[in-house]
Amino acid sequence: MRIHHLNCGTMCPNGARLINGEGGLLSPGRIVCHCLLIEAADGLVLVDTGLGMEDMADRGRLGGVFAILRPRSNVAETALKQVEALGFSAGDVRQIVTTHLDPDHSGGLPDFPHAEVHVFGRELDAALNPSLRDRPRYRKPHWSHGPRWVRHEVEGDEWFGFEGVRILPELGAEVLMVPLIGHTLGQAGIAIKRDDHWLLHCGDAYFHHEEVATPPSCPPGLRFFQNLNNADRRQRLANQERLRELSSQHGDEVRLVCSHDPHELDLAQAASADVAAA
Repeated sequence: MRIHHLNCGTMCPNGARLINGEGGLLSPGRIVCHCLLIEAADGLVLVDTGLGMEDMADRGRLGGVFAILRPRSNVAETALKQVEALGFSAGDVRQIVTTHLDPDHSGGLPDFPHAEVHVFGRELDAALNPSLRDRPRYRKPHWSHGPRWVRHEVEGDEWFGFEGVRILPELGAEVLMVPLIGHTLGQAGIAIKRDDHWLLHCGDAYFHHEEVATPPSCPPGLRFFQNLNNADRRQRLANQERLRELSSQHGDEVRLVCSHDPHELDLAQAASADVAAA
């Protein structure tokens, strides 16, 4: 099994120091859409899709908040074009596992119309029947093609102290959906077993690598955005604390990454390149 770390969308809001913790106050920051492509025995599995082909052509599909985030129009960064660059086709992506359904995580769904899309039921309900507050965050064009939803409930198994974990045996790889509610009501972490260790993609459970360090810290712009945009702040902070404990106590067994930290993405891509070269 091989895992590719992809950046499926770059956003450049003003205020690099407030976003990335370094750079000028008026300089453009860098926010990525860190997705995973898993070469499994039964086909390709995507963890999130980032921005899609149609989003690159019409950024209005993403909603008003993305005017501030300033996504780049770069078709080569879409999951579809990166899958094709690796020698595969859209049809080879059999499964998509979503951390949640915000636009920068689900924009590429229309590019893989035949894939099964795994999502926690509470997230799916929130997206398909959004409350007045949630309407700006969930974008109907990303599922107007009628995705092949596979609904999962928070139930069953335990993993490193996290309860209600859903095992996905049909993916041809050892993949788990781990409840990390807070940013949205159905936010999931996606855990993938690799040899003697795990990779946990935490989605938007945190935004900056130092949030899961001890002691934690976060650039003020990211902290403000998370507080503004979370569905359940208490649960989000509680789950961040649990992720800190996981990193501190089991860092040799579980590696954490999130969706939007360019530092984590750069390290993961460099490590993957080293493995491929070896």
